[in-house]
Amino acid sequence: QVQLVESGGDMVQAGGSLRLSCTAPKTIFSRNTMRWFRQAPGKERELVASITTRDDTEYADFVKGRFTISTDNANYVVYLQMNGLRPEDTGVYYCNAWGDQLWGRGTQVTVSS
Repeated sequence: QVQLVESGGDMVQAGGSLRLSCTAPKTIFSRNTMRWFRQAPGKERELVASITTRDDTEYADFVKGRFTISTDNANYVVYLQMNGLRPEDTGVYYCNAWGDQLWGRGTQVTVSS
């Protein structure tokens, strides 16, 4: 049973922007640090950004200054705003509820040069 649902993936040109969304049940959203991971073809899944229940955020070095993680606490949504996209940002982006180790099915982001 999938409890995290991602959306917003698309194909964009380099320099473009996308906003990914992850919806979660209230109980999951309220008690977990929420994270975005990504996995490029042939590579391991890597952490992109995280946000705690206190809204503390952390970012991987390769997205600092370009991506922003945020939440809509009223609707239990986690966002990943991605600006200045690069071809190397291409991959499947997954939402994760860290404490409960729940994963969504992912949303594809493709950045063309």
